[in-house]
Amino acid sequence: MTKTEQFSKLFCELEHCREDEQVWKIDEMNEMMDEMDEEEFLTVFTKELLNQMGKMIEEKTLSWGNAILLLKQAGYCKMLRHIYDFAFYPSLLGKRMKEMIFNENEKNEEKNEKLLTDLCVCYISLNFHFEPELLNICVPCLLNVALSKEETDEVQKEVEMALLCLSCIDDRYILRQELHLNKTKESILYHQEHRNLTKLAYQSAWQFLINRLHKDMSLDKVIINELHFGREAARELEELSRNVDWNRKKEEEMNKEEANEVLIIERWLETSGYYFLRCKLENEENVALLKNIVQVYRAAGDNNRDISSECTFPLRNAAENRVVKDEDLLKGDAIDAILEEMQRPTLNDFIAHDSLIFFMNVSIRLKEEDDDEKEKVKRKATKRKVLEKMEEEGYEDTITNFHEMFEFLDKKYYGNLSLSISDYLVNV
Repeated sequence: MTKTEQFSKLFCELEHCREDEQVWKIDEMNEMMDEMDEEEFLTVFTKELLNQMGKMIEEKTLSWGNAILLLKQAGYCKMLRHIYDFAFYPSLLGKRMKEMIFNENEKNEEKNEKLLTDLCVCYISLNFHFEPELLNICVPCLLNVALSKEETDEVQKEVEMALLCLSCIDDRYILRQELHLNKTKESILYHQEHRNLTKLAYQSAWQFLINRLHKDMSLDKVIINELHFGREAARELEELSRNVDWNRKKEEEMNKEEANEVLIIERWLETSGYYFLRCKLENEENVALLKNIVQVYRAAGDNNRDISSECTFPLRNAAENRVVKDEDLLKGDAIDAILEEMQRPTLNDFIAHDSLIFFMNVSIRLKEEDDDEKEKVKRKATKRKVLEKMEEEGYEDTITNFHEMFEFLDKKYYGNLSLSISDYLVNV
């Protein structure tokens, strides 16, 4: 039997088992989900299954406690693998759970905080759409869990899950600062001093905060001056990259620990990309962050093209963001790395597109003029260094070779590439 067939068989057996037997079967199902790929997960985790779970709960053949054991693992797998599953929101179970969150929150002395937390974890992790009223309940609840100072494995797993859920509340949603900022800051600052969070939990705390930056630019000062995102992201990328054997060929399987490190690296790269896209304050820590992104870029090389693709996202955005200085791109080795990438035989269309966006923005920068005389002299010196570097690496020939592909890449990725080759070239 395939994993999906075994999973379905075990699920069908649940309503005919005692509660303790259900726990054993759910443990088996959770182990199977942990090993499933996206297609297998979507095959078993359907609206029909969720409706059946809701019916079993109503008929008391499945307890809420056991249902939550299964749903938490499903949510964990879905979040880590970025699985787009739309089954939960319209299901009977999803609607029932939303009602329970509101009802439980309205209780005073009789409120079951553990149940409310579990419901919030399941609802956020399995969903794709959140009502503002529900977020007003779930966000403080999950942050309270994230602030736990206990260092037992069980508590740290709960903390990790709570922060992972928060990181899934994307930048479409507006959250008032008083709802989240102080507790998020406390969680990050406490970890910086005591190193109490798992690597995934710490990354998730940052992702949650960076997501808020899209709708609340006042967070810039907190993120850069108080919490030092550039420094922290650079250090985490360096540590994680050291734990990965990048010389493995793509077809070879990594062990579970290495695969987990790579997954967290991907998340830091994505979060760094949004940071460079949205931050509006100059920051000297950007150079260290760019250097470590480039370090991962070069280490992944031809053996992990997915990571290489992820690296182009923050580098491209750094070139577009004017608060990242020209000399920062040079000192951070971003220009060298993108030039190297464009000359690889394994270059794919996605990386080629983002690399061209990168150099289009570099070209725009170098053509800009300053009114201030001191800045003009400084810019001229930087411009000379950048152009000399690009000339050494055969930049003009590289861009010319890509000219016929501009229109194809622009249409394929909707990236606003200029179709004029003069927009990529600057006279020395």
